[in-house]
Amino acid sequence: MPPFVARADELPDVFPVFPLGGALLLPGGRLPLNIFEPRYLAMIEDALAAGRMFAMVQPDPRRPGGTTGPALYRVGCVGRIVSFSETDDGCYLITLLGLSRFRLTGEAVMRRGYRRAQADFAPFADDLDPPAPRFDRDALLAALRIYFIRRGIEASWDVISRMPDSELVTTLGMVCPFGAPEKQALLEAPTPTDQAATLLALLQMDTHAPGDDASSGRAS
Repeated sequence: MPPFVARADELPDVFPVFPLGGALLLPGGRLPLNIFEPRYLAMIEDALAAGRMFAMVQPDPRRPGGTTGPALYRVGCVGRIVSFSETDDGCYLITLLGLSRFRLTGEAVMRRGYRRAQADFAPFADDLDPPAPRFDRDALLAALRIYFIRRGIEASWDVISRMPDSELVTTLGMVCPFGAPEKQALLEAPTPTDQAATLLALLQMDTHAPGDDASSGRAS
């Protein structure tokens, strides 16, 4: 079966939202999730029955929450469930493939305890067929090595070195243990080239930061 390729007219006007701080989904990225809360189990069941799509959005601690829950950042990413399994204790293990970012325009009525978004995909029309990023790959990998050493993170450098540029930037942006604001900056970078530049800046900022938190392996 050929890989799923989304079209703009297949993106839903209203879709479920999974608000999860520190979890970054980027277009083209694959995010593994362990679903166990009843409302999100219901969300996955509803998504599987209707297009397999839902969105990841980080809570925004700078703004007060409302009746539906914490305030959300205005930009998120909708994805499609591309793998699914159920554990013996009733949890769902899924992989979500990032499709397109969106700007949150409002919220629809909650369903079965989970939130639903109303969104505008127009500002991110290129996400479904993005250009390759342009960046200094050697500089990025050099900064990444120092970052991983300071954080006590082990990596398969052979695998990393073989990643195409787009996959490299997307994967590193999602897996590096940046804080929520930094992850949001990566998500909101206008183009893949801007995203690569933001990633490099974040790695270098950590590399040059004083203190010993990073060297102890603790994420900030």
